[in-house]
Amino acid sequence: MIRVAFTLIGGKNWTGGHRYLLNLLQALAAHQKDVVAPVLFVASGSRASLTDFTSLPGVEVVESDLFDARKRKVQLLQSLTWGRVPAVARLFARQRIDVVFEAAQFFGWRLGIPAVAWIPDFQHKALPHLFSRIAWWKREIGFRAQIIGGRTVMLSSEDARRACEHHYPMTRGRTQVVHFAIQPAPAGDVQAARAIAGSYGLPNDFVFMPNQFWRHKNHLLVLDALRILRTRGVHVVVVASGAQHDPRDASYFPAFEQALRQGGLEDGLRLLGLIPYEHLGALMRCCQALLNPSLFEGWSTTVEEARTLGVPMILSDLDAHREQMGARAQYFQRDSATALANLLEQLPRFEESARAAALDAARAEAESRVRGFAGNFARLVTSMARARRS
Repeated sequence: MIRVAFTLIGGKNWTGGHRYLLNLLQALAAHQKDVVAPVLFVASGSRASLTDFTSLPGVEVVESDLFDARKRKVQLLQSLTWGRVPAVARLFARQRIDVVFEAAQFFGWRLGIPAVAWIPDFQHKALPHLFSRIAWWKREIGFRAQIIGGRTVMLSSEDARRACEHHYPMTRGRTQVVHFAIQPAPAGDVQAARAIAGSYGLPNDFVFMPNQFWRHKNHLLVLDALRILRTRGVHVVVVASGAQHDPRDASYFPAFEQALRQGGLEDGLRLLGLIPYEHLGALMRCCQALLNPSLFEGWSTTVEEARTLGVPMILSDLDAHREQMGARAQYFQRDSATALANLLEQLPRFEESARAAALDAARAEAESRVRGFAGNFARLVTSMARARRS
């Protein structure tokens, strides 16, 4: 058994990190429980709020005040200056950790235990104008520390691997792509999904866009597409869920909301805000299509979730989107509102029988992808542990 140390990922500003870690541990519990023993290190007193994780078979939870968020800055300074956080290194040793999984965290080049750095994307390189100078350098220094510290770099797409090896040439030869996958949740029937959609006052036909309101998610292009459709006499309803705050630009959502009102498009674009996770699946289950107009993705969680339900998709023409979905989605030029409007106008109405057949096939394929996700991760950490022992 390879004992792998994990820490929590994400938070209120990035629910995708939380979902990623949960999906990874679920996949390991289902398919690699005899190979990988996950050990989740959390702040003291936080176990009660982590029922999603503590209920997973085989996941060991270790509480320690060393993982209090308020200590991260001091620990990062220790990692950069001393090469390790001595107290954390001793705790990992006591827990017999074989490999450490780092995500947005660095435990030092003298940790003494092999570590894999998961880097979800290189958005700050592709869209630097969306970052403040401080935020850009904080991200850049973190990546450089992990890379110079000799980490194996785990990436979620070949597109991310190309970006990594281009921007950080010294990573060539120590990058690994592990496509993440999502365990299919119980889909429920269409009537139940329709009831949930009805509770939000949604029509029978709508396009679902479950993206956080961050500038790079490109919501303003959707408004432009809806304006074009209105001039054609075409009415399409786009439903947007997700946090209505961009942590890098607090002015973004208020400006978007003002543009929505000034354009008189409130009936065409419905804002739901944050919704329960189970409602997310229900709205995917009964929507016409999932829409992701994003200007940048590493490997989209919402696309992967929709994929498990056989949902038709309209996606921006990112290399990562094409790698993720291939010919099973429709694509539009990411800066062309007209191209998006054309696809929305041609979208067929929801058909229950066609979706039911797509759902059965999608769930079987998703199970296969989840096995691959768990297996590829297990092979990676096993090879790292064996290299250390030898």
